[in-house]
Amino acid sequence: MFDPTAFDNMKVIVEGALYDRDLSGEIIITDRNDMVNMAKMSRHFNISFSIPQGKPKAVLGKIELESKLVHLSAELLPSSQTEQLVGCLVKLFFTFDIEAVEVDYHGLNTILLGIWGTSRKITLSIRHDPLEPNKKKKGIITVDFERLITEDQLDDLVDMTDVMITTQQKITEYLNK
Repeated sequence: MFDPTAFDNMKVIVEGALYDRDLSGEIIITDRNDMVNMAKMSRHFNISFSIPQGKPKAVLGKIELESKLVHLSAELLPSSQTEQLVGCLVKLFFTFDIEAVEVDYHGLNTILLGIWGTSRKITLSIRHDPLEPNKKKKGIITVDFERLITEDQLDDLVDMTDVMITTQQKITEYLNK
């Protein structure tokens, strides 16, 4: 048996919070990936989910956790200089199809800032394959915390899943009005 790392503990908390909501019917888990990169000694975990609803424009939410070699080594070989490197990076993604009608991205950004605040980096982007003009465009919203999340913030990770669900609901309402 091994001693779980901060990354492992945070991953279990996120999975537990989301699978509890999946079991209760609040969300539907659509994908889960847990990867170890042996060449770079890094870990990457992501889990995607949607909200069950009858509205045509669904928003897919995804949370990603990443731990790099510097984070693992800081945890396994602690010193006074490396303690601030113990934890993982967290990014959130919200993906949705874009119909022919244009989306008011400034209005959408206002909603996101109201939910997530200005201390996080929020990016809106559009993915489109120009070689397949009949395919729908995808809107992608990224919420990047741009800092290390530590085990001291485990409760915040559970709260984050609640806020992600709220964000999905607000984006869905906005896109379907």
